[in-house]
Amino acid sequence: MEARAILLDDVFAALADPTRRAIIERLLDVGELSVGEVAAPFDISVPAISRHLQVLEQAGLIERRVERQWRYVRMRAGALTSAETWLSRQRRHWTSALDRLEALAAAQTPRRKKS
Repeated sequence: MEARAILLDDVFAALADPTRRAIIERLLDVGELSVGEVAAPFDISVPAISRHLQVLEQAGLIERRVERQWRYVRMRAGALTSAETWLSRQRRHWTSALDRLEALAAAQTPRRKKS
């Protein structure tokens, strides 16, 4: 596969499908698998798995290799970096915003006097 930028929209669109997320999780756990091994735990056809793999490949998440008659897939190095970076930035933003909101609420809440 020629090098191309991994676009965040493509990554999230590809990961929107539960079957594709399961494939990615399996590849992260196991490493490289043949297309048949990828398809084995699913109750869908190999052509349907191939279409899911095509979407993942087009999103830049996986790469394929051919060895004689076998087709193998594996995660592309750094494939999830764009999503991880975006999620990290969102987490920092919302943590900061919620901390400010909590401080504001605490400042505006009247304190109870001890009797």
